[in-house]
Amino acid sequence: MHISQAQSITKQEWRERAQSLKPETRLFIDGQFVDGVEKLTFDNLNPATGEHITTMARGTEADVDLAVASCKKAFKSGVWSHMAPRDRMEILSKLADLIEQHGQEFALLDTLDMGKSISEMITVDVPFSAHTFQYFAETIDKIEGKVTNTEYDALHYISREPLGVVACVVPWNYPLMMAAWKLAPALAAGNTVVLKPAEQSPMSALLLARLFKEAGGPDGVLNVVNGFGEDVGRALGLHMDVAKISFTGSTEVGKLMMVYSGQSNMKKVSTECGGKSPHIFMNDLEDIDVAVEYAANGIYGNQGEVCSAGSRILVQEGIYDEFVAKFIKFTAENYAVGDPLDPATTMGPLVTPEQQSRVLKYIDVTKKEKGNLAFGGSAPEGMGQGCYVQPTLFTDITPEHTIAREEIFGPVAAIMPFATEDDAINIANDSNYGLAAGIWTTDLKTAHRMTKKIEAGIVWVNCYDHGDMTQPWGGFKQSGQGRDKCFDTVLDHMQTKSAWFHLG
Repeated sequence: MHISQAQSITKQEWRERAQSLKPETRLFIDGQFVDGVEKLTFDNLNPATGEHITTMARGTEADVDLAVASCKKAFKSGVWSHMAPRDRMEILSKLADLIEQHGQEFALLDTLDMGKSISEMITVDVPFSAHTFQYFAETIDKIEGKVTNTEYDALHYISREPLGVVACVVPWNYPLMMAAWKLAPALAAGNTVVLKPAEQSPMSALLLARLFKEAGGPDGVLNVVNGFGEDVGRALGLHMDVAKISFTGSTEVGKLMMVYSGQSNMKKVSTECGGKSPHIFMNDLEDIDVAVEYAANGIYGNQGEVCSAGSRILVQEGIYDEFVAKFIKFTAENYAVGDPLDPATTMGPLVTPEQQSRVLKYIDVTKKEKGNLAFGGSAPEGMGQGCYVQPTLFTDITPEHTIAREEIFGPVAAIMPFATEDDAINIANDSNYGLAAGIWTTDLKTAHRMTKKIEAGIVWVNCYDHGDMTQPWGGFKQSGQGRDKCFDTVLDHMQTKSAWFHLG
């Protein structure tokens, strides 16, 4: 059933569909679902209940070798890289349609895997993933080279060619959507791809691979190897036949990918490694109620498991008390943990018990550091079987508090007062990260001046988390290098070739 029909499905119906779901569990190599070479497996658990969903095939270095060999063979054959641009466009466009047609299945797979609310899956993740493939499909015949102005008896042109085998390593917080962000530009550029989904959320990637083949994608062009980072991710990073790693995940692992590149074949590496984004509210903002809504959604959306989450909420002293009071009221009325299969749920569980424990430890540290706990601060009562954490707010936080410096990746907000514009800029830039930032002010000069000074790859003014496929997604400093989305991402999956003809 098409994703557009999903909003009428009830909680009970979602539960029944979840019970009857039969997800694929194997690897996808050379156009076929196969068991791993070593026949290893790992358990896939539902973070909302702790229950066993299924047993997944666990890939190893041997499986990576097979997948890369399949990609290399397909690339060398030209079955994809030499395909007529309009034909490749048609396949990716058909894949976009198939994602929407199978939208309910995708929604269930990611909700069961990582706890995202089913409502968010059907209104955001699934349609935007389909849109991503459609957008990049439409870029294929827009890729151009150029002819330079040379002396009379010479012809010089510069063409763009795909890199070869690209490895896409994606995180667990947006399993389908991050796979789309990585795969679509790599495929649009004519590369072949090995996709490694996060071990916490592998199921939707396998459905995506099946639908790519159904759309007409040739065998070997897209391979999926489930498994752990220390096995599959490392093997891809070190592989001599992988031309590029496109990675989203932790800063620690992103740095390792760059090391692996240097230890192997100097493959290209693009990384998006999270952030500690400042969300700044000036005294002269136009509508404090709207601003508070964006502030809460910016940290509590997707349980706070968002790389660009506005986790440092900087509020100017003149509106600080009113802002905090309205923030507390809005959160109480709009955010509460619950069953992610219930369409009314606004906050599901965190992805694993380990992530839940990590977030709760940050909360305990902040309490010990004398942070003012306004609400939340623990796992909810009566929901001990799941990985839940209450929406949490600490106020009067300073830049020295641990939660003002380290990425938590959970529903923990830190509100920080500041006096002047310069104070806000200094606090905002006092971070190892630089992915995103938000500014709220009615003064255009202030907005422009602050935008220029803030060290971040994305700056929103009088909004947060807005954008479309023309928006480059990526950051400064240890938030990584390289960009997702946008046309330049396609070009970053290509290399230029200069051809000089002597005609004399």
